[in-house]
Amino acid sequence: MQRTKPPFRADQVGSLLRSSALKDARAKRAAGEISAEQLKAIEDREIEALIKKQEAVGLKSITDGENRRKSWQTDFVAALPGIAAVPGQRKVAFQGGVQPQQLLIRVQDKVGGFDGHPMIEHFKFLAAHTKQTPKMTIPSPSAVHFRDGRDAVPVSVYPDIEDFYRDLGQTYRKAVRAFADAGCRYLQLDEVNFTYLCDPTLVQQVRDRGEDPDTLPAAYARMINAAMSDIPSDMAITMHLCRGNFRSTFIASGGYEPVAELLFNTINVHGYFMEYDSERAGGFEPLRFVPKGKQVVLGLVTSKTGQLESRDTIKRRIEQASKFVPLDQICLSPQCGFASSEEGNIIAEDEQWAKLRMVVELAEEIWGR
Repeated sequence: MQRTKPPFRADQVGSLLRSSALKDARAKRAAGEISAEQLKAIEDREIEALIKKQEAVGLKSITDGENRRKSWQTDFVAALPGIAAVPGQRKVAFQGGVQPQQLLIRVQDKVGGFDGHPMIEHFKFLAAHTKQTPKMTIPSPSAVHFRDGRDAVPVSVYPDIEDFYRDLGQTYRKAVRAFADAGCRYLQLDEVNFTYLCDPTLVQQVRDRGEDPDTLPAAYARMINAAMSDIPSDMAITMHLCRGNFRSTFIASGGYEPVAELLFNTINVHGYFMEYDSERAGGFEPLRFVPKGKQVVLGLVTSKTGQLESRDTIKRRIEQASKFVPLDQICLSPQCGFASSEEGNIIAEDEQWAKLRMVVELAEEIWGR
């Protein structure tokens, strides 16, 4: 029952804690004390070390830990044509008062084109330095729209929002194809907004700004399907579903039921990384909609705290999930990355690696080597 193609029985979402050496180098670069080339050399060195550690714990999917980024989403979308990141007050807030850097995504011109992206080179570096399957992570196209709606996509640029959805889907199609042409065969779309649309408070925020939240899942699904409409037959694309992850805090609560049927049966991805580390994610019942041929990667190990979960509890929860989707369609991972932004979660590096090692060992116990 072991898997030889992604997603793997033991997998990971993607981001990893930044080392103190990398954080120090970023601070020096911001202060003008080192050059961009010197920073890249340090990034290269630290990412090579991360790759070796991932391989050592037994992972088959290897990432660069998103260690060249400040944010899981902003760095990618702001490098797309017609889109920029600008200073401003975020409207969707994390619980507990702690907030990320106040940057907003804004569409400033027509999208739809694509003239390359710096993260393609990031992928090439990763692929050249691992013996396992290199995995690339990028934000889902919904990241450009959901948080601010029409404030992010001005009527002056796109009078008809459907034209924006169509054009952004084509930009993503070209970007995804560019990754494929660079050799990428495992790509993940990080998607928080389907789960945000399961939270009544956030749904009301969408209504309060004059948009219909009931139309958004289908619109986002069309963009995602467009994004993967030109991929090679041997490329796997997964979706990571998250309720927010910054300094061990969160944004949304609510089970997957409101979006489950569309999520699993309209969107054409091959697998789903699903947050299931707390009661905020609801029960496993929505997994009854998962069709044959798709994988569900259960995020039963939290990346928000360092304490190791009970192995027996994880096994029991996988058994519970298998009542709704066959065990052969289930995999295991942490519920999110360990550092969705450069600050990272409140967890030590050795605790991060212990969690990833436990995921690998549990997968071997459950599904075999």
